[in-house]
Amino acid sequence: MSAPEAPRLRLGSKAPNFKATTTKGEVDFHEYIGDGWVILFSHPDDFTPVCTTELGAFAKLEDEFTKRNVKLIGLSANSLQSHEEWIKDIDEVAGSSLSFPIIADADRQISYLYDMLDYQDVTNRDGKGLPLTIRSVFIIDPKKTIRLILTYPASTGRNTQEVLRVIDSLQATDKYKVATPINWTPGDDVVVAASVSNADADKLFPGYRAVKPYLRLTSLPAEKVLPQ
Repeated sequence: MSAPEAPRLRLGSKAPNFKATTTKGEVDFHEYIGDGWVILFSHPDDFTPVCTTELGAFAKLEDEFTKRNVKLIGLSANSLQSHEEWIKDIDEVAGSSLSFPIIADADRQISYLYDMLDYQDVTNRDGKGLPLTIRSVFIIDPKKTIRLILTYPASTGRNTQEVLRVIDSLQATDKYKVATPINWTPGDDVVVAASVSNADADKLFPGYRAVKPYLRLTSLPAEKVLPQ
């Protein structure tokens, strides 16, 4: 009998719930999300160079994510014991103090559920030849809705500052009727949302600049975006 097809996850999909064993005990994913945001991210394998640098970088930024009401949770197809031993290396290499949970998904059930397995890189396999996870990132909001999906190959490390920037963008655009343009960072000008009429824009964003009828820019000070 063939395995059931995994749900096709898109932006706007409800994040599938699961129960998992982690380095912080048993976790019900939706309960873990609670009324905040979550970043679920996978890495190919424990005790590997790129993954060690990534987990260390996430650990060192954890306070910044916490200020934004964001929890982190990692995952790979390794055992709990492997994760626990590897965290010691991560903290030694990065000078971090990793405290977020890492899921032990040795049976790949969650990896399959979230389509995190590597079907491209034939070298990204375990000793039995089974595919390991790729570098997937899911940003999930308090409504359990998937708001961002990023997928990197095993050979390319992620940019944690970009993940943090996307959180700032999502939270700002949820709060204000704006969008964030190319290379935006908090404090830069933003785009008035297309759904806002010019009459409403005059009230909401006095002094906005119409570069084109469809491109209207306005200021949004960093203190309105960043946690205070």
